[in-house]
Amino acid sequence: MRQINRVAVLGAGVMGATIAAHLANAGLDVVMLDIVPRELTEQEKAKGLSLESPVVRNRIATKGLQDLLKMKPAPFYLKEYAKQIEVGNFEDDLAKLQECDWIIEVVVEHMPIKLDLLEKLVPHISPGAILSTNTSGLSINDMAEALPAEIRRNFLVTHFFNPPRYMHLMEIVGCKDADPEVISGMAEFINRRLGKGIVYAKDTPNFIANRIGVYAIYKGIEHMVDLEMTVEEVDSVAGPATARPKSAAFRTVDLVGLDTLGHIAENTYGLLPDDEEREVFKVPDFMQKMIEKGQHGNKTKKGFYTKKMVDGKRLIYYYDYKAGEYKPLEKPKFPSVMAVKQVDDPGQKIKMVMAGTDKGAEFAWRSLRDTLIYTVNRIPEIADDVVNIDNAMKWGFNWEIGPFQMLDAIGVAKFVKRAEKDGIAVPESLKKLESFYRFTEEGMQEFYDLQEGVYKPVPLYEDQIKLEILKRRPGNVVEKNANCSILDLGDGVFGFEFHSKMNAISGDILAMTHKAVKRAENEGIGLVIGNQGVNFSVGANLMMLAVALAEGAFEDVNMVISSFQKATMAVKYAKVPVVAAPFAMALGGGCEFTLHSDAVNAHAETYMGLVEIGVGLLPAGGGTKEMCLRAVDLATQYKTDVTPFIFKNFELIGMAKVSMGAAELYDMGYMRHNDSITMDIDRLIADAKKKVIGLANNYRPKKPRENIPAPGRSVAASIKSQLWNMKMGNFVTEYEAEMGGIIAEVLCGGDVNGGTLISEEYLLKLEREAFLKLCSNKKTSERIQHMLKTGKPLRN
Repeated sequence: MRQINRVAVLGAGVMGATIAAHLANAGLDVVMLDIVPRELTEQEKAKGLSLESPVVRNRIATKGLQDLLKMKPAPFYLKEYAKQIEVGNFEDDLAKLQECDWIIEVVVEHMPIKLDLLEKLVPHISPGAILSTNTSGLSINDMAEALPAEIRRNFLVTHFFNPPRYMHLMEIVGCKDADPEVISGMAEFINRRLGKGIVYAKDTPNFIANRIGVYAIYKGIEHMVDLEMTVEEVDSVAGPATARPKSAAFRTVDLVGLDTLGHIAENTYGLLPDDEEREVFKVPDFMQKMIEKGQHGNKTKKGFYTKKMVDGKRLIYYYDYKAGEYKPLEKPKFPSVMAVKQVDDPGQKIKMVMAGTDKGAEFAWRSLRDTLIYTVNRIPEIADDVVNIDNAMKWGFNWEIGPFQMLDAIGVAKFVKRAEKDGIAVPESLKKLESFYRFTEEGMQEFYDLQEGVYKPVPLYEDQIKLEILKRRPGNVVEKNANCSILDLGDGVFGFEFHSKMNAISGDILAMTHKAVKRAENEGIGLVIGNQGVNFSVGANLMMLAVALAEGAFEDVNMVISSFQKATMAVKYAKVPVVAAPFAMALGGGCEFTLHSDAVNAHAETYMGLVEIGVGLLPAGGGTKEMCLRAVDLATQYKTDVTPFIFKNFELIGMAKVSMGAAELYDMGYMRHNDSITMDIDRLIADAKKKVIGLANNYRPKKPRENIPAPGRSVAASIKSQLWNMKMGNFVTEYEAEMGGIIAEVLCGGDVNGGTLISEEYLLKLEREAFLKLCSNKKTSERIQHMLKTGKPLRN
């Protein structure tokens, strides 16, 4: 892999600054430069500063850095990473580029400005350094003409998507003189160190994701007008119902900015005189008027949606493009859309919605029909194969499946027949194949190469483990039930995969945990707990608990909690190493499985926490017990009082704190110094497997804990005293104070003197008793029902 340690970011606007922040997230040293101001601010004049003062000359880059610390969502994993960014300006600091391994140009999307800057850079670029541009639509080859041959070898597009920390997509385009080895080396570096999914695009306007995504939006507007639908009606169809994000079409436009989308469309229209659908990129009159009035979306708080205060409530309104005014949401309910509310499979959702007979179903069919045909016609213009395009739309626009995967889900032959029935010209290539993807008998996944007319293997990274493919190969699924599987990951490492709805933990997952551990102990060297769903696990199955409480089946609840604890203890005391690989949401029980593993290999975007108090409960899968042990162990290690550690862990549980990324988990105590973070989600399982192998060579199994010095009732009393103060100040409700007191008692080892020796088994018993006590309170039932109904916690 290419070694890059220091990077220059040229441009400190929102995009440049957030790219700089993500480079700092990856542990790189960054120098961020921008222009020198031409005028002093009033504050600068008052301080007696001049245009020659360094603080003035660096003002724009300094502001870019300062703004990062206030942004939401946060561009840094930890705010302290901002220290890795050094600021400067284009006139005084270009010499610093000689120390940089990679220079990224991120100035305004205007060719003369970019060319002028590139020419100024040339004398300051060290031999072998990479130069890239973050353009989203300008020609890399036109830019390359301003550069000497030796720099053109290392010149490419690295198109980050906004916001760079969170968006997985990286579009890479080399100029025609770029060294292929440089391109592949940068692709691997960006993938591993920055965690980006790499897509190879071509030197065409808007590359892949914006070309298809923007077309889909504008074509959708065309069909919306034809079908006399509202923007709200369109968004009810063009979101999760058809395997696309919640922001759907018009909320996405508001997010991107109507002005930005208008600029992209005008740019595309001007640069693509031969595009068969060129007219689609003409900005509609009503949208042009919105742009002229400053209705640019979220940044101006008015776009296709806006918020208004009505009777003390903030309500959302949608824009009626016919009347030219905002109207209250009507919450449309097309039968075709309502029918897929409980369906998880994205391809199935699309098929079901399109099979409907209402206006929403008609819009879904027309808009997707035209978008998919347009996409087929873009090969080989914008990309060489279907895989790059599918990945671009999944990673850049958050589609659940890509366009060619959608065609497979609909059925290529059925799609062709229905489109031709509409009188639509269908690409000849679509009439010659059954599907774009297939699996061989050996379990290899292949894609159809439209240019060569043959199937080829879907490319994977050398060490990537894709569970969907692995499970199709003979012998790799060792045992399974409806909600989980035990897998053979190779090299003696087994995998324990959840695949229930939202990966909620159910009784059969708890039972299978023991089998997974035994299998690894008897036939292998270790176990990875991980999956490749949307979330690692949202915790225990709340609906099952709600039913049990409604029936008063407290003995059943006690048995489930007992089996949960036995499962996590089996993980903790396995005779081989167990590594958890959490990502996205790892809440409640998902967090508890992680806490009991020998080690954690988390994805950078892991949102973990013990959140049970939100539904009137406490962590009882060993979570409260584990946080007691961790507090005691820290106090013992540092030979100090346990109280501050208990207080901190009580806050985590009592306030249901959730990490905003894996980097925060170290300070929270959920990850420890030997745990690690993977930047690329596609490498997570493979990295966790490597961790198991590393631990297995000298693994020493642990024994259940005895002789633990309990923090004791006096520490619990201190917590309860603070809770009483908070209740008096109306910061917590009476029931929250009561719940907090119960959690404090368990966390402190019960009603015993400080230092009393207790066991892990004793702490688990306290957990179970406290859980059942809370279950018997009707206020807990109210909290559970409210969460199931609204998805939000109730504060009663």
